[in-house]
Parts: sequence; structure tokens; C-alpha cells
Amino acid sequence: MKILLVGEYSRLHNSLKEGLTLLGYKVLLVSTGDFFKDYPSDIKLKRNFDTGFLKKIKVIIFKVFKIDITSLSVKNQFFKHKKEFKGFDIVQLINESPFTITPKYEQQIIAFLKKYNTKLFLLSCGTDFISVSYALSRKLPYSILKEYIDGIATKNDFEHSLKYVTPPYQKLHRFVLKNIEGIISTDLDYHIPMMGHQKYLGMIPNPININTLPVIELPVDQEIKIFLGINRSNYNTKGIKYFEEALQFIKLKYAKKVEIKIVESLPYKEYIKSYNESHIILDQVLGMDQGYNALEAMAKGKVVFTGAEKEWLSYYQLEENTIAINAVPDAEKIANELSILIENPSKIIEIGANARRFIEEYHHLDRVTKMYLGMWNTSIKN
Repeated sequence: MKILLVGEYSRLHNSLKEGLTLLGYKVLLVSTGDFFKDYPSDIKLKRNFDTGFLKKIKVIIFKVFKIDITSLSVKNQFFKHKKEFKGFDIVQLINESPFTITPKYEQQIIAFLKKYNTKLFLLSCGTDFISVSYALSRKLPYSILKEYIDGIATKNDFEHSLKYVTPPYQKLHRFVLKNIEGIISTDLDYHIPMMGHQKYLGMIPNPININTLPVIELPVDQEIKIFLGINRSNYNTKGIKYFEEALQFIKLKYAKKVEIKIVESLPYKEYIKSYNESHIILDQVLGMDQGYNALEAMAKGKVVFTGAEKEWLSYYQLEENTIAINAVPDAEKIANELSILIENPSKIIEIGANARRFIEEYHHLDRVTKMYLGMWNTSIKN
């Protein structure tokens, strides 16, 4: 079986490729590296004209001719390699817009992949038409669009999410649905909106290669080190401001007991190393389940503040705040949870060990890779 993985978010496809390769499958990964994160790919398409003086030229061209030359460049690079993208048994798209380019160019690429390969599958592991529509429906107490819905932030602050419900992206969504065998979600934030959809195949937890993420044991009888990584492009959808407010309180209350490290927009290779010496990782607030960064930190035995809502506890049959700390949109509550850990450092060791065991049980690369193979094969046979 030959497998083509198209697009990359959060290293998901890289990990899946590692798992498939270990089992003897031939796998090719093509992506743009996901902007500044710069994830590796077998074939990496460059996002030209995105910075500096060239970006100014790009803006002028778009205003005059309505052509996004970055998107056109990515599309042209893809088709220069078109011979390498034919003859695969399985093609999996990371998103409805796997290269984050103009919808019409995404559609041209997906049409090509459909024509020259056997079966196409779609992941729901980030914002897309269905997840954004569900968030806008206000069926949950809060979502990634909380600050937009509450009128705290503007539409422009959420353009990367809200674009999926605009007419061009709705058209792309309908086109993708017609050409895929089915949709696979990666966590409860995407599983719940997909439930009942005719093309939904089910949820497969994110694959984590624990062999590359050893546990890092740190002493807890000295300063407690807290880490916050900020990506400005998803600052609002992650609810980072609640962490920042909580840290202000912690700085005042525990000035001599804690060390706080804040970084911004690091490439993946730097980011994954940057929190090694930290006990506590502040990941995201506005979610029910853990994203990829949180899971990798948990694999390293860190205490992670992230999505760990009642839906997640129920799904995995867990007790609250024993595996990860549920971060809610309330800075005072976050600060209180941090205070408990700072004043009871043995809990850091206990929760970190529980987190590692959880990753080994539910997110182990070998287990998850076999789940993908099973789902693909079942869908093909049907």
C-alpha cells in the first residue's frame, strides 16, 4: 500500500508517517511546513512573497488583479512535482485547505489527487467549515470563537477561522466532501461537531512518537518553572490572555518560588526543546481536548494546562486534573490551580507521571497507526 499525506499541522502527519514506515509502508509527505513552524516534509512547497518587501508587492497585485501570488506559487510548485503525486492507494488531506492557499487552487490540487489516486480521506484536526459552524452555533459553554461571539475581539482577529464559513470556502468544503471516502477526527473538539455526519468515520487520537520524547525528570524542591509559548496567529482562539493574566498574579504571589518563561512563534525544532526544563506548560484554554503540543509535553512528563473538559474525562473515564489540568477562561481559576501545584510540588511529579502513562496507553504511535490502517481498509472494502 502506497500512502500520500498532504499538508501538515502540529507534526501529526510526520508522526503518522514514522509509524507507517516502521510497519513497512511506502509514504510520501508533501506540505508547506505550516508557516514559521517549519515542519519537515519529503516535498516542501515554499510560501513565497509572505514577508518583507515582496509581501508589499503581493498586496498591491492582489488589490489590482485579485490574484494571491503566494497561493499561485504554491499551486505551481505542486504541479511541477505532479508525477510524484500519482498512483497512491491512500491520500489523506490534513484539512479541507491543506496548503492554506486560495480555495480555487486548493480545489485544482484536490481534483488532481482524486483523478490520479485511488482513495481520498480528510482529517478534521483544525478549523474547517463544520467545526467553525458548530462553534458559531453556541452549543458549547465556550469555544475557540468565544471572544468573537462575546464581542470582545473583532472579526479581523478571527479571519483565519471565520474564512471557512465564507462562500469560497463553503464551495471548497462541498467539493472536498464529494471527492473523499470519509472524514477522520483527531480529538473531541472535532469529533463532537462531526457526530452524525454521513461521511464521518470516527475519531482516532493523535499519534505521538514517544521514542523521540523521553521523560525529563526535574527537581521540585527548588523553583517551579512555568512555560508559556505564544503563537500570535492563534492568540485569540487559544485564549492566551487568560494565561497571561494568571501569570501576573503568580509573579506577585510567588516571586521567589517560580520562574516564568514566555516565548513567541518559534519553529517546531526550537519550540520542542524550549520547555524541557519547565515543570508546567500553559498550552490552551478554549478547548475540550488536548492538541498536539499539549500531548507531546505530556509525553515528556510535564503538567499541562490545556483542554481537559468533562467530555474528555467521560470519554477516557478519568478523574479531573489527574492527567492534565483543565484550563478554563477564568484567570483567577487558572492562578488557583497553579497555586495548588506550587504549594504542593509532589503533585507535579504525580500528574506528570500520569500524563506519560496516558500518552503511552492512548496515543502510542504503533497503536494509532494501526487504527488508521484499519479505518482506511474498512472504508475501502465497503
